[in-house]
Amino acid sequence: MRRSYAAGWVPRRGRARRGGSPRAGHAAGGVRLGPRPVGVIARRAAVVASARPGQSRSVTTALDPLALRPHYRQFLTVPDGAPRRVLLTGHSHQAWPDVARAGQDEAFVDAALHVDDKWGRVFALQDELRGYIAERIGARPRELALAASTHELVARFLSALDLRARPHLVTTTGEFHSLDRQLRRLAETGVEITWVDAAPVDSLAERLAAAVRDDTAAVLASTVLFETAAIVPNLAAVTAAARRRGAQVLFDAYHAWHVVPFSLADLGGDEVFVVAGGYKYAQWGEGVCFLRVPPGGAALRPQYTGWFAGFAELDAPRDRARPTAYQDDGASAFAGSTFEPASSYRAVAVTRFARDAGLELPRLRALSLAQTQRLIDAATAHGLILATPREPARRGGFVAIETPRATALVTALRAEGIYADARGHRLRLGPAPYVTDDELDLGVATVARLLA
Repeated sequence: MRRSYAAGWVPRRGRARRGGSPRAGHAAGGVRLGPRPVGVIARRAAVVASARPGQSRSVTTALDPLALRPHYRQFLTVPDGAPRRVLLTGHSHQAWPDVARAGQDEAFVDAALHVDDKWGRVFALQDELRGYIAERIGARPRELALAASTHELVARFLSALDLRARPHLVTTTGEFHSLDRQLRRLAETGVEITWVDAAPVDSLAERLAAAVRDDTAAVLASTVLFETAAIVPNLAAVTAAARRRGAQVLFDAYHAWHVVPFSLADLGGDEVFVVAGGYKYAQWGEGVCFLRVPPGGAALRPQYTGWFAGFAELDAPRDRARPTAYQDDGASAFAGSTFEPASSYRAVAVTRFARDAGLELPRLRALSLAQTQRLIDAATAHGLILATPREPARRGGFVAIETPRATALVTALRAEGIYADARGHRLRLGPAPYVTDDELDLGVATVARLLA
């Protein structure tokens, strides 16, 4: 039975659990309503790949940034008074295709028309997102929990660990600020953190594996380093070492998702947690992140829990003497609570556009490698110092330049209409599918001129 609650639409009930193994079922907060053929986000976007009508698009057909640019007009339009608008923020905040706005508009229309009953539509869209993600990483849709940020999901993961029995965590010195900060705070409570130096990256996986102990609760590490775009090789060795000791593994794949294709098999198999989101390379904007929960992980009981994780007991009398119950269906134990749904509309609009435009991962990876190679070649010609690996198989989706003036350069570049960012003493230049070769060349040439 379905009911409408003041805080939102409640999906079909599943069995609750207080322990034991999980069963198959619907993903966190979702119910299979099927594809939604109404509204603006269901309209087919124009095909912008170079194949002629009637031909199938091949991954060997290169994406053409010039053909894609008309679909990003709102982000690429030069503001009044600005010299230009060159977005080298592909690693941080890619432009949204214009259909994203239509998705956001539809979220407002659905809320106005359906009020609380809008949640049935929202959860159907989230199921569509789960299917899109699962198909691309070799997971099952019900294994995916969604949330507004990766930090929320990582915090929920950490809260599910028994840190009294296993008070040791392993991570690297190259993790993003949110995880780094959270682990430093945990260390203040008595949890022992082993910080494995992120450099050299070629041996990072082996050094992480060697740091795992019998009292290790989890290993947390990135698949692509956020400061340098270096791909961490041999991560399956980390998974194998952790599983031998009974430890969990969580990989942060944010700088891989939608730019460096990967699968669960690449990371060591079915028993890994993976966290990522749509803010960077996927063009979804803020508010849609995911945690892949392995079959064994679905039996965990996060302390940081939301009411979506306990739908099955909403109508039951509250018995505070009993253990807190969790949904017994895939990733639902890691569900949160009422969220802002417009981000899901926007993300689905973008994923449908991506399918129609031929923005599949092999083609995106091929274009990204060509663009980052162009940046590397230009930087080398100008005598700039690179922090990013030169070898294509070792680098992710941006190029980092070493300079003590990185932060000041961001401001100077912005004054000339060129958008980039910095992490410490590294300037990051991120291409994207709509960025042209001329823009890449201009970006590097301007950096070289400002540093001269």
